[in-house]
Amino acid sequence: MDPQLARVLDDLYQEGRAHDGPLADRLLRLRNMTPEAAQLIALLIRVQRAGSVLEIGTSNGYSAIWFADAVRDTGGLLTTVEIDENRVAAALRNVERAGVRDHVEVVHGDGADVLARTPDASVDLLVLDAERPAYVEYWPQLRRVLKPHGVVAVDNAVSHREQVVPFRELLSGDRAFDVQLHQLGDGVLTAVRVH
Repeated sequence: MDPQLARVLDDLYQEGRAHDGPLADRLLRLRNMTPEAAQLIALLIRVQRAGSVLEIGTSNGYSAIWFADAVRDTGGLLTTVEIDENRVAAALRNVERAGVRDHVEVVHGDGADVLARTPDASVDLLVLDAERPAYVEYWPQLRRVLKPHGVVAVDNAVSHREQVVPFRELLSGDRAFDVQLHQLGDGVLTAVRVH
């Protein structure tokens, strides 16, 4: 990893922890992914040679930097979606500072709306790090936009297990997907479309 990018990631992670620590209201927190979870998903992007990555839940761009660095290696593009205007502005500043701006499109919008506009079978890897109760509602669109052999990666699958269980059960009930839970960071649930 490029030293400048590594410094930006480290700074953002420390800033995020300091910011979130005293806040009781989770919606005010940045809620960045753990480095371990982001690293796993970046590895999946590289292994899959993903050309099209869609992230729902950008926050300040911490995980987007990890993923944009990975798609820089694959020749792909990350599209990351954030509903909060101030966080979109922060993400744009941070991806610029990390030197990955050319590999990421930061979209100010609602994840459901962006999914509805995304073409069929156009996404290699889809990352969910947003409001977990919405994932079940996203499912028909997620399934539609995912390419064959595409991957869905869900953060907070251990730390917020009870909120992810309905989505995990939906994935596990679909015979087209192989589902695994990875016990690192806050837990990453992956589902690979095997047919």
